[in-house]
Amino acid sequence: MKNICVITGGGSGMGLAAAKLLGKDHSIILAGRTVSKLDGAVSELKGLGIDVSAYPCDVSDRTSVQALAKKAAAAGAVKTVIHAAGISPHMADAASIFRVNAIGTIFVNEEFLKVMEPGACIVDVASMAAYMMPEGFATDFYSMALSDIDKFRQTSLAVLESVPEDASRGFSYVLSKNFAVWYAAECACLAGSRGIRVLSVSPGTFKTPLGEIEGKDASSIAESGALGRVGEVAEIAGLLAFVAGSQAAYLTGTDILCDGGTVAMLNRNKREAAAK
Repeated sequence: MKNICVITGGGSGMGLAAAKLLGKDHSIILAGRTVSKLDGAVSELKGLGIDVSAYPCDVSDRTSVQALAKKAAAAGAVKTVIHAAGISPHMADAASIFRVNAIGTIFVNEEFLKVMEPGACIVDVASMAAYMMPEGFATDFYSMALSDIDKFRQTSLAVLESVPEDASRGFSYVLSKNFAVWYAAECACLAGSRGIRVLSVSPGTFKTPLGEIEGKDASSIAESGALGRVGEVAEIAGLLAFVAGSQAAYLTGTDILCDGGTVAMLNRNKREAAAK
């Protein structure tokens, strides 16, 4: 039976780069909303000798995710899911950002955990933005996601509506990625008894199409970090492939921040400013 790796948002960027590594010992299924991107990625991966197929999927639609999970399970043993699909503050309104990044993560994890067996792993791609929540912001409502997704969605939208419009998209991104980190850890606790790992990776700014959309604002933040540069896509792809693999078989329920020391420097600057 084939070992299957599903990569959402796999048509470009870090998802595609991870596919090139994971394709060495998995059959790859790329999923995304833009068919032309998927077709180009499939052609590129096939040129490298990788067994790959593509399947259109909108992660914010549970029915679409269910169909993807069903297709993957029919193709073989679903060993790895890299959930890299997401949108940034420059791509949509606050509600859409939250729907894709947060609700989409719930749908992907819930539906794929139904078809995965012991030894499998889900890696949810969050963001360094997860570490930029306002101090003291209450996240107690996150737990609603485990029992009542509709109530969680409604509460989250009410929170976003309370934020000034000019800040709502950025805050939605921070909130959705902070939730993704929390949710991956919760899923790890629920799936661990079945021998399934769930964790998150929080990338900083990388040279990807998404990074280009974010533009100079994102790159300047990265350049102010400890390493003083934007990340290369191979550097995050290598991490994603490693944490999903057998060498990291004891790694679950945690987040790995891979941002070139950007958050560390921001925190250092805050401490120094407060000390003055």
